[in-house]
Amino acid sequence: MTFQPNPEHKVFVAGHRGMVGSAIVRALQAKGYRRIVTRTRDELDLLDQQAVRRFFEVEQVDLVYLAAAKVGGIHANNTYRAQFLYENLVMEANIIHAAHEERVQKLLFLGSSCIYPKHAEQPMREDALLTGPLEPTNEPYAIAKIAGIKLCETYREQYGDNFISVMPTNLYGPGDNYDLKNSHVLPALLRKMHTAKVEGAAGVEVWGSGRPKREFLHVDDLAAACVHLMDTYNEAGWLNIGTGEDLSIRELAELIAEVVGYEGALKFNPSMPDGTPRKLLDVSRVHALGWKAAIGLREGIESVYETVRDTF
Repeated sequence: MTFQPNPEHKVFVAGHRGMVGSAIVRALQAKGYRRIVTRTRDELDLLDQQAVRRFFEVEQVDLVYLAAAKVGGIHANNTYRAQFLYENLVMEANIIHAAHEERVQKLLFLGSSCIYPKHAEQPMREDALLTGPLEPTNEPYAIAKIAGIKLCETYREQYGDNFISVMPTNLYGPGDNYDLKNSHVLPALLRKMHTAKVEGAAGVEVWGSGRPKREFLHVDDLAAACVHLMDTYNEAGWLNIGTGEDLSIRELAELIAEVVGYEGALKFNPSMPDGTPRKLLDVSRVHALGWKAAIGLREGIESVYETVRDTF
């Protein structure tokens, strides 16, 4: 299956207002792509199958980056379980099928590292998929993402479509969600630490025991990986995207406190869920394909904090 990248290609970035989608748009623009098609939720409801099909019929795009998704942290995933499953299933199915029907040259689907079993061997290789039970708190979201991978895989097998999938690790960066009820751990801690510093609070609550280990990737690194793979990777099989390094939630909290300049106590709350004990991706395959993360964690957090601290 051959594919020749061309900045003249017409590219649809689904979910362009989100953290990942907006980063992909920036990466494409930096590479000279000018025919980038985007739609807001008001302009195109991705849950509406007929509307999505009409969009693809009219626009006749060449490439699709499927970054649209309903996302959130442990609390949101565990509270809105039906919405996370239904909306993600429907969005990805509508787009992937319409891309097939309109003979799009290539599609890249954004999955998630939560697709892997809760107790998968670390670091998690791509072949760990479906080898054990999922983490219960985000199982519906993970099942939806697994379905997206399988859609790309089976459309490739049955129809010959050049649809590929990538599995990013935990992300942070410009455009992140800082709502304390629905955000992921890194942005939530960044906001909590900043607020505590400004208010002179004696301590900051950190959910869980602090022992789980997580890997964090700057979203601009992910976008660079996606564009690189869209240009160069045309094989079956999804690819992990990450740094290949992790740290404990306690270490993350201590690092964020240093960056923010917060000197109060960190109060871990073991009554809150820890989630998966460890999530570290094996990134040897994507490294072999010529991509590695370039932004260090401290550097990335410092850059993000500089940008967002006046907005809290």
